[in-house]
Amino acid sequence: MNLHTNEPVLQVEGLDVRYGEFKAVRNVSFDVRPGEIFGLVGPNGAGKTSTLSAVEGLIKPSAGTIRVAGFDNRKQAMQAKASMGVQLQSTSFQPELNILEIIQLYAGIYGLSLGKERIETILDDIRLQDSASKRFGQLSGGQQQRVSLVIATIHQPPLVLLDEPTTGLDPQSRRQLWERIEAMRDKGHGILLTTHSMEEAESICDRIAIIDHGQIITIDTPQTIIDTHRDKPEVIAASRKGRITLEDVFIGLTGSAVRS
Repeated sequence: MNLHTNEPVLQVEGLDVRYGEFKAVRNVSFDVRPGEIFGLVGPNGAGKTSTLSAVEGLIKPSAGTIRVAGFDNRKQAMQAKASMGVQLQSTSFQPELNILEIIQLYAGIYGLSLGKERIETILDDIRLQDSASKRFGQLSGGQQQRVSLVIATIHQPPLVLLDEPTTGLDPQSRRQLWERIEAMRDKGHGILLTTHSMEEAESICDRIAIIDHGQIITIDTPQTIIDTHRDKPEVIAASRKGRITLEDVFIGLTGSAVRS
């Protein structure tokens, strides 16, 4: 896949998603560019998962278009799916396989032939060269996420979808995963990241979209969003540290009520 292009790797236009009479996503539009980490953030039930599922092709939108690397994900579904890699919040691989076998299996699924030297390089890069014979379930949460990220990007897709990738990780593992996600961006991948962590969104995302009640409230760089909304009374009221953070803006725009 060509990662060096100026065309968006993901274009979402006028997306609607319905579940019966309930409209979970309403007229959502955004794009993800090559070499960009784009964060999609919102409270529970805001429409993040429905949007991500529509991009993956797991659910059929009631309206709108989605193009992945230029391919319509409904009319050219095979090409669109081949152009993306997906890492879910909770990933399970075949429990009887070790890391080496998992990498070989998924490389084969994508039609890749990886020699021993290439696999050793991959394991060395994710710091698991001494754990190649371990089963996936024997790894720590951070190690599992590193393996999952390798599998999601082993075919060098232009678009990578990461669904809350650092949930449950300790600070050290989270920082290591941030570095790997940033390295993917630097190689030209476009990354769509969902997260509940405003610290994460502010730290690694080039742009973010805040979604609530199925609609995009704002799209911009984290700092621009902070600067634009910092003087709103509801944002000032949400501030707890004396300086306005992205979390303060998020709470100010989406409310402080806990979502189920």
